[in-house]
Formats: sequence, C-alpha cells, structure tokens
Amino acid sequence: MNDILTTFGLDWGKFIAQCLIVVVVYIILSKYAFGPVLAMLEERRARIEAGEKNLKEVEENMAKAEQKVQALLDEANGDAERLIAEARESSEALRSQKSQEAINEAQAIIEKAREASKLEHQTAMNELKRDFGHLVIEATSKVTGKVLDDGDQKRINEETAGQVSL
Repeated sequence: MNDILTTFGLDWGKFIAQCLIVVVVYIILSKYAFGPVLAMLEERRARIEAGEKNLKEVEENMAKAEQKVQALLDEANGDAERLIAEARESSEALRSQKSQEAINEAQAIIEKAREASKLEHQTAMNELKRDFGHLVIEATSKVTGKVLDDGDQKRINEETAGQVSL
C-alpha cells in the first residue's frame, strides 16, 4: 500500500499541511468574505420587504380613499334623489311655472354635488399619487443606496404618476 501511495506521490506530511491550509483559508473567507456579503444581502432583503410593505399600505390607503369617494358620491346621489322627490311632490301642488323652477333648482344642486365630489376625488387622487411618488423615491434611494437629486426625483415622480392611473 505504501508503494502505491509513494508511486502516486502522496506524502502524508504535505497532505496534512495542505488540508490545514484549506481549513485556514475557509475560516478566513467565512469570517471576512462570506459573512459580510451574506449580511449585506440580508440587509437588502429586509429593505425590499419594507418597500413592499409600504407599497401595500399605499394600496390600502388608495382603496380606503376610493371607498370614501364612493360613499360621498352615494350620499350626494341620495341627497339629489331626495331633492328630486321633494321637488316632484311640491310640483303637484304648485302651478307649472313653480314646478319647473323646482326641477331646475334640483338639477343645479345635483350638478354642483357631482362637481364637488369630482373635485374632491381628483384632489384625493392627486394627493395619493404625490404620496406614492414620495414612497417610490424613498424606496428607490434606499434600495439603490444613492441620494437622488431633484432631476431624478422629478423623473421618478412623472413615471410613477404615468403608471399609476386610477
């Protein structure tokens, strides 16, 4: 057996020394190379999860705002229907000229309510888009580790506003 090992050039002293060198190199790499890289990757994963959580919160806020707008529209429609019904009841008792004035007044109130609800809806959507843009800028700067200048922020805001259309 020793003859075979000698024939192939196996020297136990050198073999053990090489094994020790491999173990030492592995320990050094584990401590100074693999550890920091794995820590950096874990930190990035955590930041991405935080960004996704923020995105979900923004989506929930947008859904809540949409529900609020819908509730306001329903309330305005209910008020408008009530006003129309009152106008119809009173029109039976009044002459044709007075009934026409009541209907016109109800129509104007409905239109004003719709305009007000549209304006409030648009304001809420603009505010949500702006907040979403700020969150995207924050997430982008955290993920990339780069401080974004005004031009980058403006470009990201415009791209985000273009992609987020409710």
